[in-house]
Amino acid sequence: MTMYATVDSPLGELLLVGEETTGGVALASLSLPGQKGAAVVQDGWVRTPEAFAGVAAQLREYFAGRLTRFDIEYTDGVGTDFQRRVWSALDAVPYGETMSYGQIAERVGSAGAGVRAVGTAIGRNPLLVVRPCHRVIGSDGALRGYAGGLERKERLLRLEGASAVR
Repeated sequence: MTMYATVDSPLGELLLVGEETTGGVALASLSLPGQKGAAVVQDGWVRTPEAFAGVAAQLREYFAGRLTRFDIEYTDGVGTDFQRRVWSALDAVPYGETMSYGQIAERVGSAGAGVRAVGTAIGRNPLLVVRPCHRVIGSDGALRGYAGGLERKERLLRLEGASAVR
């Protein structure tokens, strides 16, 4: 069963979408208002805010500056093998630090021309904020693409105290 909830945040109302598991809910999507490719509530989805109480609590702690790493169960089987490798590399970028698209490409064995493919995979990340694609910047230190908008990317990096933000 697909479940969803909305959570207020400093970035606007977040839409959380997940699948029921034996232990509660596995998060499939976290999207921001106006986000490119954002999830849209579908017929048959069940609004269950209580199922997302733990995720909501972690998000509140993160936005308050008291949480540096999320502990959330994600759904399996989302994305291609390449996308999952890129997303795993995103998960390894520490709180408050940034990495370039080229560095991520090197980590997943796709340096050189693979930087564009890495950027595309990052752009398809269905779990904004909790899977930290906002921590990936251009090799020149400039903020580049973010499905939720560059202003939000900058806000997240400032929240984390990332030194790359000018």
